Order: sequence, then C-alpha cells, then structure tokens
Amino acid sequence: MNPEILKLARVLGVEPARLDYLSEVDAGDLRRFREQVTTTLFDANRVVLERMALASRLLPAPLIAKIAEKVFGPLLCARIAGLVDASRGVDVAKRLSPRFLAEVAAELDPRRATSIIARIPLDTVLGVARELTRREDWITLGRFVEHLPDPTVRRSLGLLEDAALLHTAYVLDDKSRIGHVMGLLPEGRFAGLLRTAAADETLWEPALDVLANLDEAGRAEARPLVDELPGGLRARAQATIR
Repeated sequence: MNPEILKLARVLGVEPARLDYLSEVDAGDLRRFREQVTTTLFDANRVVLERMALASRLLPAPLIAKIAEKVFGPLLCARIAGLVDASRGVDVAKRLSPRFLAEVAAELDPRRATSIIARIPLDTVLGVARELTRREDWITLGRFVEHLPDPTVRRSLGLLEDAALLHTAYVLDDKSRIGHVMGLLPEGRFAGLLRTAAADETLWEPALDVLANLDEAGRAEARPLVDELPGGLRARAQATIR
C-alpha cells in the first residue's frame, strides 16, 4: 500500500483500508494534506498548552517526568513537547521510560521538537528504537530519521533486522534521504537487504521503493547487486534503476 496512505491513516486513527480510495492521489499531495491535518491537531488548544508548558518550568525535572507518565499521558506530552525549552525537554525526556517515550514518539510531530530530539542521549534513543522495533512501529521510526544526528541514526539502524529496516525505509518522510541513510549502513548490509527482500515477496515493494529513491551514484552501485537477484524481483528491480 502507498506509504503516504499508511501514514495518513495513522494520523486520522483509521484503518488504512478505509483510505484505499486515495490510492490514485499523488504522494506529494497526500503528504501535504497529512501535514496540514497534523498542524490543525497540534494547534488546537494551543493557548492552554502554552500555559502548561510555562507552568512546567516551576517544577523540578524528576517530578515533571513522574507527572508526565502518571497523569498527562503520551498524547498530551506530545502536544506540549514542541512548546518547552529544548534543554528542559531533554532533561525530562531522559528520565522517562523507553516504553512511555515510544508512546509519546508515536503521537509526536517531530518537526515541532527537532531541537529536543537531536539532543536526547544516545542510550535513550536506542532504548526507544528497541521498543518501537518490538512493536513493529515502522512509521514512527521512519518519521524520526531525518531529525537525528548521523551517528545516532547509524547506531539505531544497527538494531534493525533487514526486514525491519526495509519497512522503516518504506515510510521515511523525506524519501530524498534514502540514499544518505543507506550510506550509513556498514559495508555489505545493502546487499543483505536485497537478498532478504528476494526471499520474501512481501518485502518487494519496500525494496523497490528504496531502489527508486537512490541517487544516480547509489543506483550505479546497486546495479551489480540487482543483477544477482533471482527471478521476478530482478526484472522489476532492473527496470526501477535502469
């Protein structure tokens, strides 16, 4: 299914099958619509949320972290995250459990909290990545890639098995970064991704999407690997990076 439909369904809280009628709509238009919906949701009750963010300055970070998990919940925390000072947000985030942070991440618009996301300690990010992987929440993983520094992305990708990495790449928000992300993988890992896809037909679309979004240099490197693929996938992959 179109990855933009999958992501829009997440924002709207509906099953992706209910949005099948959008399958012919341009992916760029779907993304812009999704971003507009997200903006509308996050700007609702903004004045109240800003007051809560200001009030949080009066309490110590350990207490705020406890209140966040026990009282506010992940949705409210996600709405407030983009309104707090970055250093304060990081101080609170590193005190939250990976389980709760994963729930917040699923509700968060990362564009509004980039300054916090980029400064969260590596161990905390890896803990959240493990939890999201356990939940098979590829959409949330994919939304955060472009907001994290390369060393953190590289370590996080190392936690993902080949199938999980392909699913995550398929739902990246910025597909122009696919080549860059693939470049962060250790030598030989990309070939392994293609071999894994060849053995599982459900991974063909994610693998072809990765190939389609490589730059010309990346495609040139991929062509010899594609030529070694078996059967139907080889033909489709060759057509994709021709």
